[in-house]
Amino acid sequence: MTAERVNPPDLAPPAGFSHAVVATGSRIVFLAGQTALDAHGEITGTTLPDQFAQALANLLAALRAAGGTPADLARVTVYATDVAAYRAHARELGRVWRTLAGRDYPAMAVVQVVRLWDEQALVELDGFAVLA
Repeated sequence: MTAERVNPPDLAPPAGFSHAVVATGSRIVFLAGQTALDAHGEITGTTLPDQFAQALANLLAALRAAGGTPADLARVTVYATDVAAYRAHARELGRVWRTLAGRDYPAMAVVQVVRLWDEQALVELDGFAVLA
């Protein structure tokens, strides 16, 4: 895939995301929502950063199984049960992202939800990738 990150100078500078991603490739991978479930189907971690790390690792595992890499991500949506807590942990979550996925940020949105499927889940990530 080729991905052009587009961040127009007339928009606020992005931090941890790209305003737009122009992706060219031949395969689209749609990634289901991933929470902090372990291999046994149990939510791991009690803090937002811990759960974010596991949810992102799960999303990237699904992407790798489909033949992709983190740089292939074109769009990710983060569903958080507490956006204020997400903002409070933004620096730490950014470090987690860079450690697991690098600095090729997809277009992203963070949305607050009342709750997720698993009541203990604090965050869920879904998205899509474009593969060459």
